[in-house]
Amino acid sequence: MNYYLLLILMFLSSPTNYETQRYEVIVSEEDFEIRFYPGSLKAKVVSNRNANRNFYKLFQFISGNNSKGEKIAMTTPVYMKNDNNSNTMEFVMPSSYNIESISKPNDENVVIYESQAKYFACIRYGGYSNSGKFNMHSKKLIEQLSELNIRTVGDIFYVSYNSPYKVFNRRNEVMVEIDYN
Repeated sequence: MNYYLLLILMFLSSPTNYETQRYEVIVSEEDFEIRFYPGSLKAKVVSNRNANRNFYKLFQFISGNNSKGEKIAMTTPVYMKNDNNSNTMEFVMPSSYNIESISKPNDENVVIYESQAKYFACIRYGGYSNSGKFNMHSKKLIEQLSELNIRTVGDIFYVSYNSPYKVFNRRNEVMVEIDYN
């Protein structure tokens, strides 16, 4: 019995072969990194509903609810942002697409856009994320950037690289755009 449980856990925690958004590490500190992200194609949903609904709309888009009925590969990471009035979720599109070649969403709430090249500061952490971990790591990141006189631009994103079914070696990040030259 224990053998089968171990086998199932190993299967659920095995690595997936999702394409991951490219970035370059510019500075690597003890607790955080400064990264350069080139522009990329993204699909996003902004709503005043919960994040599960946003995920569903984006997942439906990549599963074929689009102008070509085309399945689009899942990539990592998934970006999420919460503020007082809305929730935002973004999927990075595979690098083989551009704004002209990507299928158009059938759902008007799904927006395709090209992100601009930017610098971000990031803290990575493991395990399952929750609001307490997000708040703790966000505060730590902002404090460290403040000590180094690095100005933040915009809101902090929670970034997830794993399926909710992955048990071990989970990768989460908090990241914020910075003014960095």
